[in-house]
Amino acid sequence: MATFTIDSENKITGYAPGEAVPDGNAERFTTEGELAGLAAHWPAARLVEVWNSIPGSKPVKKFTDRKTAVARVWKAVQSQTSGAQAPDVATKPAKSGKRATRKPKAHTARNSKKSSVIRLLERAKGATLAEIMSETGWQAHSVRGFISGTLGKKLKLKIDSFRTEKGGRAYRVRG
Repeated sequence: MATFTIDSENKITGYAPGEAVPDGNAERFTTEGELAGLAAHWPAARLVEVWNSIPGSKPVKKFTDRKTAVARVWKAVQSQTSGAQAPDVATKPAKSGKRATRKPKAHTARNSKKSSVIRLLERAKGATLAEIMSETGWQAHSVRGFISGTLGKKLKLKIDSFRTEKGGRAYRVRG
């Protein structure tokens, strides 16, 4: 297991297993728990300084809590210390800077709730809120959100909302 030291200037040095660790004023740790034990006595500002001194880290002004700070420092130390073995961690691919645009998906699944609702709404008389709730098992607010968000915004369907003769709410796809 690798050993790490942190000196009074917040410089962290990693030593490979079996490598001699020089005696000095630096504090030693080999696990995240030991780092947490050391950090428990530090002012919160020191954790921020430690994090900001790690090459390649995005500078912060403060952490939400000490536990988060220790976990982030430990992970960065594990992956960036040249003398220590870094754990096998899958890295995220770099972002291109362009935001992906979502294309509306065709409603091809025949037995999905989405296709059931669309089938009801494509009828000449449309479908009442109660009919859609009965078909899907959803609550009224979920049906309204689905119609507005998924059908209206994502699938770009034009939906008419109207009152039935009995005074209930009904919807239909504008065709």
